[in-house]
Amino acid sequence: MIQTDLLSFRLAGRSSVLALIAAAGLSAPAWAQTPPTAAAPPAPAIQPQQAPQQTAPVQEDERVVVNRILVQGNQRIDQTTVLSYLPIQPGNVVDPVVLDVAVRTLTRTNLFADVQIGVQPNGDLIVQIVENPIINQVVFEGNSALTEDKLREEVTISPRGIYTRARVQDDVGKIVELYRLSGRISATVTPQIVQLDQNRVDVVFEIDEGPETGVRAITFLGNTAFSDGELREVMVTETSSWWKLFTSNDNYDPNRLDYDREQLRKFYTNRGYYDFRVVSSIAELAPNDSAFGITITVDEGDRYNFGDVQVVTENDRLNADFLKLLLPIQSGDLYESDKIEQAVDALTYAAGSAGYAFVEINPTYSANPDTDTVDVTFNIREGQRVYVDRINIIGNTRTIDPVIRRELMLTEGDAFNRTLVERSRNNLRALGFFKDVTIEETRGSAPDRSIVNVTVQEQPTGELSVGAGFSSVDSFVINLGISERNFRGRGQNVVARVEWGSLRQQVDFRFTEPKFLGRDLRAGFDVFHSRYDLSEYSSYDYRSTGAGLRISYPLNGYTLLSTRYFIKSDEIIVPDGYCESFGSGSNALCDQVGSFLNSSAGYTLLVDRRNDPVRPTRGWTGSLRQDFAGIGGDVNYVKTEAEVSAYWGITPEWVVTAQASTGYVTGWNGDPIRINDRFFKGGNSFRGFETAGMGPRDLTTTDALGGNFYAIGTLELTLPNRLPEEYGIRTSLFVDIGTLGLLDDRYTLTSAGLPDATIADELSLRASAGISIHWRSPMGPIRFDISQILAEEEFDKTETFRFSTSTQF
Repeated sequence: MIQTDLLSFRLAGRSSVLALIAAAGLSAPAWAQTPPTAAAPPAPAIQPQQAPQQTAPVQEDERVVVNRILVQGNQRIDQTTVLSYLPIQPGNVVDPVVLDVAVRTLTRTNLFADVQIGVQPNGDLIVQIVENPIINQVVFEGNSALTEDKLREEVTISPRGIYTRARVQDDVGKIVELYRLSGRISATVTPQIVQLDQNRVDVVFEIDEGPETGVRAITFLGNTAFSDGELREVMVTETSSWWKLFTSNDNYDPNRLDYDREQLRKFYTNRGYYDFRVVSSIAELAPNDSAFGITITVDEGDRYNFGDVQVVTENDRLNADFLKLLLPIQSGDLYESDKIEQAVDALTYAAGSAGYAFVEINPTYSANPDTDTVDVTFNIREGQRVYVDRINIIGNTRTIDPVIRRELMLTEGDAFNRTLVERSRNNLRALGFFKDVTIEETRGSAPDRSIVNVTVQEQPTGELSVGAGFSSVDSFVINLGISERNFRGRGQNVVARVEWGSLRQQVDFRFTEPKFLGRDLRAGFDVFHSRYDLSEYSSYDYRSTGAGLRISYPLNGYTLLSTRYFIKSDEIIVPDGYCESFGSGSNALCDQVGSFLNSSAGYTLLVDRRNDPVRPTRGWTGSLRQDFAGIGGDVNYVKTEAEVSAYWGITPEWVVTAQASTGYVTGWNGDPIRINDRFFKGGNSFRGFETAGMGPRDLTTTDALGGNFYAIGTLELTLPNRLPEEYGIRTSLFVDIGTLGLLDDRYTLTSAGLPDATIADELSLRASAGISIHWRSPMGPIRFDISQILAEEEFDKTETFRFSTSTQF
C-alpha cells in the first residue's frame, strides 16, 4: 500500500525499518501507519493522489514543521471530518512519536480500516486512509428457537452503520450468550461478510443453534435434614420434562445455578443451620449433549439457636435497652437469618423515628459450637439529628406539586422522622394516582441536613366506559361514562356516567374537592337518577332521583370523619295486577308501592391502621356508618352499619384477611322499613349466592324481600400462584359465613298475630367457600369467583361462578 520510493515505518518495529531504509540511502517522506490487523472486508488499495517529492530521509530524532495537510483516499467522509480528528495542524512540529499518536487517534474513531501518515521533505503531511465499509443490511440465518427481533435487540450493528470487525465479534459473543441463557450451550455463530459496491457490505450471522440442553437430574450429596425433593423446591432450576412447555427454568444456566446456591443458603440459614455451605456444584453434560446432570454437595453443619443478643450504641442518644425491646429476636430462639434483616430494619426505623436519618447498623456474630448458639451484637453508629433541607418531587408529569406536598407529613425545616416518611408514602399511595411511590433521603448541604426525594410513577386515574359488555351480574350492559380521580392534576374527583343494562340504568354526576377552601376538608356534591330492574330477583322496579352534599375531615392521622346530607325521591313500581285483591303480590312488597321523599343525614367514622393502603400485609381498618332519615320527607328510619378488617402477612405472598360486618335498620314514628332501604346480600357481598339470593323471601312469588339485619364474616387467604408479577393475577381462597333477616312484624305475621307461612324469614347461618381470581387485565380489573355452598336454606338462590369487569384509561 506504500510506494517503494517512500521511507516508511509501522508502529511495530518502526526503528529497525527506518535504520534499514536509511542505510540503503533511500530518499522519501516519512510514513506512520496502522499496525497490521485482520481488518475485514478487503478494500481497494488507495493510491496517493500525487507523487511525493524525493528528498533526504527523516531520521528518528529529526523534527519537521508541517506546511500543509493533504487527505487522500477518502470517499464518503469529508476531508474536514478527518482533519477534525487529527491532532496535528499546519505549523506544528512533528516527529515519529507525534505521527504515531495521530495514527492511533484516527484509528480509534472506527471510521477507517487503515491509516497511513507520512511527511514529505517540503513539509506536506500526507494522510492516506481506507474507510471502513457501510453496513447495507444485517441478516440472521439458521435461527428458529429465537426470533429475529430478539436477536436484533442484542446486536449493536445495524444498517447504515459503520462496519468494524471488533463490533461484529462483540455481537457474535452476545448472540452466543443469548442462546446459552435459553439453554442451547452448543450454539455457534459464524459471521459472513458480503462485499458490495460503493464500499458497502452485508453482514450475515450464520447460526447453528444446536440442541436444547436441559437438566437431566439434580442430585444432592451431604444432606440429611432435608430430602432431595425439598431442596429441589427451593431452587429455580428444574429438571426437564415433556410437559413443561411454558418455562425455561429447565434449561441449564450457570448464572441461574449461582442464584440457586444462594437460595439454598437462605433456606438452611433460616432454619437454624448457621454454618451451612455449598461445598461444590458440578454440572456434567451427557455424551449426546442433550442434558446436564447437576450434583450439589452441601455441608449442613449443626442446628443453632440464638445465644446472647445485644444492642450497642456509641452514646446514650439512642437507648440501647429500649432498642433491644424492638428486636424480633430472643435468646433461645431458632437461628434465622431473615430475622437479622428484620432486626436491622426495625432498628433503622426506630432511629429514623427519633430523627436520625443516617445510622449504620452492623451486626456481628460469634458462634459457639459447643452450645450450638450464635451470639449477635447489633452495633449502631449514630449520626447527628437531621433536619429536612429540601423536598424534591420527581416523576409527576401530570399531578401538580401541591397535590403531592399536601399529603406529606414532613415539610422543609422539620426534624427528619422515618415514621412520618412512611405515613407520607402511604398517604400518596392511598390517593390511587400513582403506580409506585418511593421516598428516599440523601445527605443535604450540611451534615445535619437531609434531602428527601419523593419519586412517583403515575398511572391512569380515569375510568372510561364506552360500549357494551356482559357479566354474570348484569347479563348485558351498555354504558357511556367518564370518571377522573385526578381532574386537571389537582386531585379532584369527577364522575359523569350514563349506563343502561338489564339490571340497572343510571345517570349521575359527582364532584369532590379534596382540599376545600384550602383546608384539610374533603367536600363534594352528587346529582343522580337511577333505576334498578329487580324483576329477576324480586317483582319490582326501583327508581331514585336526588342530590346530596358531602364533607369529610381527618380527626388524626388514622381517623376520618365524613358527614353527608341527601334528599331523593324513591319510587317502587310493580307489575300491573300484582297487588290487586286477586293478585299474588306479597304484602311485604305491595306495602311499598308508590313514591316517597327521603331526606336523610349521616356520618361515617373510618379508622385505618393498615401498613399499606393498596396491598396490606398487616394492620386493620374499621368503619362505623349511620344514617338518620326523617329530616322532613316521608321516610323515618335509623340505619347503622359497622365493618372491620384485619390483615396478617405470613410472607409477602401469603396474606390472611379476616373481615366482619354487620348492619341494622329500624323505623321510628311507627314507620316500617321500605324494601329499597333494607339490606340485600349475595353476589359480590356474599359469594356463592346470587344477587339478593339469601335472606327473607316470599315463598309464593319467590320474591326476595331483603332484611333489617345482617352479619357476615369472611376469612380469606391470598396465596402465590407462581405466575409472573407482570401478569397482574392474584389468587385467594375464601370462606364466607353470615345471616340476613328480621323483617318488620307486619310482614311476617298474619292479621291474627300468627307467623305467615308464605314468608320465610330465618336468621339461619349461610356459608360458602371457594377461590377468587383477581386479574388486572389490559381491559381493566376482572374478578372471577368459583364457590361451593356449605350451608343454605332451601329457598335461597345460589350460584357457583361469577365474574365482573370494568375499563380504565
